[in-house]
Amino acid sequence: MSTKPFPIPVVPFGPGSQAEDEALDYITLPSGMSTFQAPVLPEPEELVQREGALRVLHEALAALSAAVNGQTPPPVVLDGLAPEDLALVNQVLGEGEVSAQVLPAGQGSPAGAWQQVQIQESVFAGLWRVVGLRADGQVHDTLEVGPCPQVLRQVATEDARGPRPDPGGVPAGVMNALPLLVELQDQRQRWQPGKSGQVAHVVNLTLLPLSPDDVGLIDHVLGTGRVLILSRGYGNCRITSTCAAHTWRVVYYNSADAVILNAIEVSDLPDVACAAPEDLRDSFERLTEVLEWVGQG
Repeated sequence: MSTKPFPIPVVPFGPGSQAEDEALDYITLPSGMSTFQAPVLPEPEELVQREGALRVLHEALAALSAAVNGQTPPPVVLDGLAPEDLALVNQVLGEGEVSAQVLPAGQGSPAGAWQQVQIQESVFAGLWRVVGLRADGQVHDTLEVGPCPQVLRQVATEDARGPRPDPGGVPAGVMNALPLLVELQDQRQRWQPGKSGQVAHVVNLTLLPLSPDDVGLIDHVLGTGRVLILSRGYGNCRITSTCAAHTWRVVYYNSADAVILNAIEVSDLPDVACAAPEDLRDSFERLTEVLEWVGQG
């Protein structure tokens, strides 16, 4: 009996059976995530002997307790603290995942205005170290408790009080910038500072077809403010205030430092830079445990 050829060609299947014309190129996602790491604490006996450091930590705990209960506690003042006490406070607080700075103000700032500010969140989320230089030359070193240091919103508001530039003649290469700017203006007019329950309005520039002229026009109209924030919670997030009210540039980078999300957000301050209520409660509990441990000395 003769064997006839099978009328349908048999195509091999399974892994490796098909030739690939092009290799798939996936975006590298963030590969590192910051988690709580307890600070390396001094011996209890050492802290007990430093009354200034112990006083500051108890005041910080009281401020966290007030914030957990919905109050806005005053800053804990570190000015005048002995260097040894300050070193112990720094050791206990450590460095958290969010840092920020207020860039120098221009000439002619009022004497009491903030000239420059450096901010570092401690390992206790919602407990912030704020070192500020005022225009009159005075330096203030404080601990502040809350979702974020108040100076960030304050300076962003100050920067937005100036007149906004007119787009003027629109370059021929502009495609999507004008409706986008109108959308942001509308959202700014709707935004009510401090009102609870509002949802931030986010425009994802990564998904929009923008020409170089579009980008240039957006940058020109929004301007760049003096507040710069870096969050290292999952990958890196860089937040910059603009010179438009309640408007922030938010850019996420992966572990290879490539941009994975470029957005504009209308809000009081992007949530990624703020400590949540549960963060404050957790920090209160952790600092309570630290001071109980110190009490054993």
